Formats: sequence, C-alpha cells, structure tokens
Amino acid sequence: MSILARSLPVAALSVAGALALAACGGGGTSAGPTGSAAATSGGKTKVTMWTHNAGNEVELKLVQQVTDDYNASQDKYEVTVQAFPQASYNDAVVSAAASKSLPCLLDVDAPVMPSWAYADYLQPLTLDAKLTDPLLPGVKGVYNDKLYSVGFYDAALGILTRKSILDDNDIRIPTVDQPWTLEELDAALAKLKASGKYDYPLDLGTGWTGEWYPYAYSPLLQSFGGDLINRTDFSTAEGVLNGPQAVKWGEWFQGLFKNKLANPKESADRTDFLQGKVAMQWNGSWGVGDAMKKFDDIVVLPPPNLGKQPYIGAGSWQWGMSATCQTPEAVNGWIAFGLQDKYLSAFSEQLGNLPASAGAQAMGEKFKEGTKESTYIELARKYALIRPPTPAYPFIAKTFEKAAADIIAGANVQDALNTAVDAIDKNLAENDNYQ
Repeated sequence: MSILARSLPVAALSVAGALALAACGGGGTSAGPTGSAAATSGGKTKVTMWTHNAGNEVELKLVQQVTDDYNASQDKYEVTVQAFPQASYNDAVVSAAASKSLPCLLDVDAPVMPSWAYADYLQPLTLDAKLTDPLLPGVKGVYNDKLYSVGFYDAALGILTRKSILDDNDIRIPTVDQPWTLEELDAALAKLKASGKYDYPLDLGTGWTGEWYPYAYSPLLQSFGGDLINRTDFSTAEGVLNGPQAVKWGEWFQGLFKNKLANPKESADRTDFLQGKVAMQWNGSWGVGDAMKKFDDIVVLPPPNLGKQPYIGAGSWQWGMSATCQTPEAVNGWIAFGLQDKYLSAFSEQLGNLPASAGAQAMGEKFKEGTKESTYIELARKYALIRPPTPAYPFIAKTFEKAAADIIAGANVQDALNTAVDAIDKNLAENDNYQ
C-alpha cells in the first residue's frame, strides 16, 4: 500500500545499491549525469522513471501498465521503470541528487515535495489546466504557486465502526455535515468502554510509525486549534504547536491512552477491529474493503469537531520531474497520459485510494456515490487540509512524531511540545526559514 511513507516492513536497500541504481538512471535520461539523450534500438529517446513501489506489486503493475500504454501511444520516447523499496526510496533520491544523477521522472510523497523543490531536485510541470482543474485539490502538489507534482489518487481518513455497535450503546451516528463534538466523542468512548465488550474502544494505529503520525494525529491537533507551524509565513512553530490549544490536544490525546480508551502499543497489522477487539478504528479508505468483507453493517464516520472544526490530512504519492531532466515533454506527456479517467479509476479500484477525478469516480464501482467508500471523498472535499507546504516539513514531521510518541508514553505535554517547537524553530533559523 502506498498511501503514506509509513515505516511498514519492507526490504532494505543500501546506500551503495541506491547509488548504483542512480547511476543507471542517468541525469535527464538514461545517459548519465550529463543528461544527454540516449536512443533505444527502436529509435526512441529513453527516459528513466523511479518509483517507491518495489514492495507493492499491485501499484507497480498499474504504473507499468500506464508506462507500456504511453510508450505504445507515441514514437518519440520510451519510459523505463526502476522500482525501489519504499523504506529506502527517499535516501536514494537524495543520494542521486547529490551526484546529479536523478532520473527524469520520479514519484514523491506529497508533503516532501516542497523540500525537494526547494533543494532544486524538481522543476515545475507544464500541464494543461483542463487536465488539472477537475482533480481533487489534494492530488496537486503546489509550492510557491507553481505545480511541481500530480498524483493519480488521494488518501483520506475517517472512523470505521459498525452501526450495530453504535445502536447497541445508544450513540448518535454522526453525518458528514454533523460530526461528533468533542463532548460526544468522549461520551461515546466512555459508553463503549463501560460496555466491557472491547479491549479498547478506539484503534488509533499506534503500531504504524513514520509519516502516519503527522498524517493521522496532526489533524486532531488542528481540530483543537493548534498546528505544526504557523502557516502565515512558515517561520515559527511557537504558539501553534505549544500554545493553549495544542496543550489541550496533547492532554486529551494522552488521556485516551492513560484511561485505556486507546492502545498505546498496537500491532502493525491492525486486525483488532476485524476481530471485534476494538469498537472503532481511525483509518483510511484502504481499510474499508476488508471491514466490509467481515461485517455487513460497516459505517464510515467523519472526523470529530474537537473545537475549531473537523480536519483530515490530504496528499499522497505524486509524480514530478527532476530539475536536470532535458526531456520535459516526455514527463509532462507521461503524466498527462496517466491522468485519463480509466487509469485513475484503476488505481482507486485496485488500491482502495480516492479517485483523483469525478470521471474516475463514476467509472469505478467502489467509490460511486452511495457506497461506503464514497464517504471518504465527501470527507476529503469538506475537511481535508494538506500538511504544511514548507521545505521544513520532513524535519517537522519527525519532530512531531517524537513529541506525539512521548506524549503517548506519558511525558509532560507542555514540555514535550516546547521541546518540539525549540527544535523546529532552530531548524528554521539555521536555514533562513527556507527562503
């Protein structure tokens, strides 16, 4: 599954191996760091693509299908796919960028894109607005008002549970327009715990790490009124990550684990909900399929309004073009080709991710209006907030992950958040706020 850059178990790739593959990838094409073009035996210019999908057979097969069809559709370029394990992909890109041997076409996790654009790994795309305007906002990677990346799908979170669970405990079923308030959520969790039927009322996915933490937990912080950084000028986290609303979030979040409403040490397979051990699960659209196979009364609930308004994250893996690429026509052409509804529908149907366009939604079965999965599209349109589009984001994400983990483990909330703010602001100052 390629929804997020989580630290799920995948094979490792050494830096030496990454550099070896980078050398094969070439600068703008397959020819090497100079970016000079090389022709295949068929007379086409060879263009290399890198993807993080080596550990994801389904998605890699879809990417290869788009590539094969694109190659057959024209006689000027031949795109070739090189796949990396997700866990080592970013390091491979950084190493290749340092040696000026990036491929032309590469995928990038949406929140990481601004840092790659700032570091001159990427150049803007030049796609027709008629192609990009109809897409979900979360699939478009914009930095400094320029489009640097586009995805073939998006991801969204909601609360998975069963109608019978809510009915049996006299809990209101919230709607997209009327989510639970903080008080309602707390009362629901208390009722579920008091029922004695569940190990824990709520599964928050603590067995997943890495990007899952900011993706899953910062929207709860933002719903309280805090944030990872002040988005006015992206120059400080002071007051938003350690202010009164952020502290309220941290104390409430910590209380979920302290009061045994959520498990601080869940397994990475997240099967407790399917086994009936937990009543509700904070999870993405990719989890609905298995849940519906197990239970016939699954409902997808919106994120709660914890004070300011409900939020969920937005943005998943997207496609961009390296700054050294000398065949931009090929990259823009491949991405434009892949934005056909039939391909976008295939990605969403087979991966359980949100279709990037309304046409793709209508073409498929899973996300048609009225299905359980279609609720996630409503949530994405109404409540999605991209992770802060700043080059500092990778550092912010790791810092927030540590702070959240410390809070789960019982650390003083104010101290943990102050430490995070100090680290983030130091990083910003050392990099001139990434201006």
